[in-house]
Amino acid sequence: MSALSLRLPDSIHKHIKEIANKEGVSINQFISSAVAEKISAILTEDYLGRRARRAKKADFRKILDKIPDRKPLHGDEL
Repeated sequence: MSALSLRLPDSIHKHIKEIANKEGVSINQFISSAVAEKISAILTEDYLGRRARRAKKADFRKILDKIPDRKPLHGDEL
């Protein structure tokens, strides 16, 4: 595990301290989880972007053509 010295504005530190306390975790644990969530979001966005660039409209239309033509269920109407 690595140590990191981090400078934060007092207002952000205050919020982190309050939320970590409310969640029953340490400030280190809270920040570590927040960073992990952000990394996951960025990596997911990158992955989906790469997948989207490989997509072909013709393939998408083939999939949509398999959907039966029927009235939407109650509550799903436009």
